[in-house]
Amino acid sequence: MASHTFTVKATRRLQMVDVTAEVARFVARHAPAEGICSVYAPHATAAITINENADPAVCEDILDALSKLVHQGVWRHDRVDGNADAHIKASLIGPGESIPVRDGKLLLGTWQAIMLVELDGPRTRTIHLTLR
Repeated sequence: MASHTFTVKATRRLQMVDVTAEVARFVARHAPAEGICSVYAPHATAAITINENADPAVCEDILDALSKLVHQGVWRHDRVDGNADAHIKASLIGPGESIPVRDGKLLLGTWQAIMLVELDGPRTRTIHLTLR
């Protein structure tokens, strides 16, 4: 088992940041012949997802869809710190992903990328990687 932690800086309130290269470097250095790489963000208002990043419009579409599904400023928690929508969106997406590893490489599809989904930025977020 190997582990690694790194940080990602988001510059906008809603943003998807591609972290695939950092994860792939870690896997290439430490991967067994076969295994699983866990990618986890320990945050209540950020998430991890896998989707396309070849066309940046996909990420913007995802963020737009989340904003249409979960409106800002209408929830009880907004009286505390104004970010209830970010908590709800993060719960819908989830804090992590598990990616199969074979021959020292992530088994991602051609168009797939691992993305940090920032929902309450700008912030610096921590991502934990575990390889089994």
